[in-house]
Amino acid sequence: MHGVRRVRQSRQAVEAKRLREKSKIEEYLNLTEDVLTRKKNKDWSKDALHLTSRLLQLNPEFYTIWNYRRSIFLNGIFPQSSAEEINNFISDDLATTMAALKAHPKVYWIWNHRRWCLENTPSGPGSEEHGEFNGWRKANWDRELFVVEKMLDADPRNFHAWNYRRYVLAGIPEKRSEKSELAYTARKIEANISNFSAWHQRSKVLTSLREGSGVSLTKLREEEFELLRNAMYTDPHDQSVWMYHRWLMGSGEDREELESEITAIQELLEEQPDSKWCMESIVYHKRLLLRNHSGSIDTAQLVADCQGLLQRLETLDPVRRRRYQAISLELSGGQRAER
Repeated sequence: MHGVRRVRQSRQAVEAKRLREKSKIEEYLNLTEDVLTRKKNKDWSKDALHLTSRLLQLNPEFYTIWNYRRSIFLNGIFPQSSAEEINNFISDDLATTMAALKAHPKVYWIWNHRRWCLENTPSGPGSEEHGEFNGWRKANWDRELFVVEKMLDADPRNFHAWNYRRYVLAGIPEKRSEKSELAYTARKIEANISNFSAWHQRSKVLTSLREGSGVSLTKLREEEFELLRNAMYTDPHDQSVWMYHRWLMGSGEDREELESEITAIQELLEEQPDSKWCMESIVYHKRLLLRNHSGSIDTAQLVADCQGLLQRLETLDPVRRRRYQAISLELSGGQRAER
């Protein structure tokens, strides 16, 4: 680091460090060989389980060992255990992997093992009277939503955590309303407008909604456009906002909606004349007008507007100059075909 004086290590210190590292590597390789040999021999003992814990602590991305660990539970531990004992094993694994997640929040295999734990938790006391999601199962699933929210507090853009959140929301016994989830993602977006994962989660929630679900889809869509306009004005250079806007617009079948959004973006462009995303979005949506509503609009004017913006984009964003030229050529070809 700058400003920090480097201390020259003695030859003895360097050699001692090398020997320590060599010892750790040898220990890891010996442990790996032991565990893989036990796996090959179908050793389903508690000793084998303990060794997988040690190895996964050293290398949490060793998916073969995660698979072996689950096989030990299913073939050796669970058949000899009561439902309460099985739940205790599951609870211990959830606690252990929670500690691992804090150190390695983006290791897929840790999240995957937590799913397995949830799906293999016994129903628990009271399930016969109140359904399978009671007792231990309900407690574990409820806790997972709290866990994943803590993980997203630590890193709001961890897509592994967002994927896991969708899994938990789909399986949790007491379903959360879509409005509740939209409010949650709105808070994440307010904290960081560039949170692609939060915008993506909103798209998942909106896609799941249907008429008759107690929510006015028309009103919800209007509110979504209002949210986007606020986000555009907050940071007109943020890509995530514009990508979500394109998704919400869809194929552009509603002419009135298209024209309304084009007008709104043009107003923003007047305030932010060098906004690449404003220009790109206007071109994109005007091309949708040309594609879907050419019979009732002034196509020549729209093509001219788009080509003017594309020329400005060539200057503003020279790295993508060829792309803008290709779009302009496509527009010219379409105009000539209509004539």
